[in-house]
Amino acid sequence: MTITAGADGSALGNPGPAGWGWYIDADRWAAGGWPHGTNNQGELTAVLDLLRQTSHLAEDLVICCDSQYAIKSITEWMPGWKRRGWRKADGKPIANLELLQALDAEMTKARAAGRRIDFRWVRGHAGHGLNEQADRLANGAACAYQAGRAPDPGPGIAGAGRTGRDVLTAGRPAEQATGRSVGTQPPGPEINEPARRRTASYPDRETPEAPTLFD
Repeated sequence: MTITAGADGSALGNPGPAGWGWYIDADRWAAGGWPHGTNNQGELTAVLDLLRQTSHLAEDLVICCDSQYAIKSITEWMPGWKRRGWRKADGKPIANLELLQALDAEMTKARAAGRRIDFRWVRGHAGHGLNEQADRLANGAACAYQAGRAPDPGPGIAGAGRTGRDVLTAGRPAEQATGRSVGTQPPGPEINEPARRRTASYPDRETPEAPTLFD
């Protein structure tokens, strides 16, 4: 059996009030964010929290993202960064290092456990059901922080032992949930439409690193 989820991030002003969200179905979703962050941090954190909350499950996982940065960071660029001591090909430091190292650790654990993690790129705002739900959660969390409220962290995954409020947040304090906010009410029924492109799972070899357009 394979679990398929959407994961997305949002930042109002980028940087600005930021949120992240992932969505499997109406009973399994999570959201969070910070008063100040970037869209890329939201994208990475959504994937990280999803990996952590599903790490106790045996099912393989397909993660649908509209972020090329998030997908390529994990599936293509990571091996080269690690060999260079977590630096880019030009020797400059990697942005969002703490998040990327945490993602590397989770992907390594999944591979050691024999669990397959695949990523599918989907076009944002194009009617893909899981992406639309994840986007709504991420944007709702960012809007909640903009209004001075903490977003609803969601039910997460049963048995995970953690919620979205515990996720690593790139050096920022863990968020303190204070109850439901209008911006992140539970989503409606899932509309699971096919993704447009599938990337390889976590690689053992490096592929060429793209220009640093995402930092």
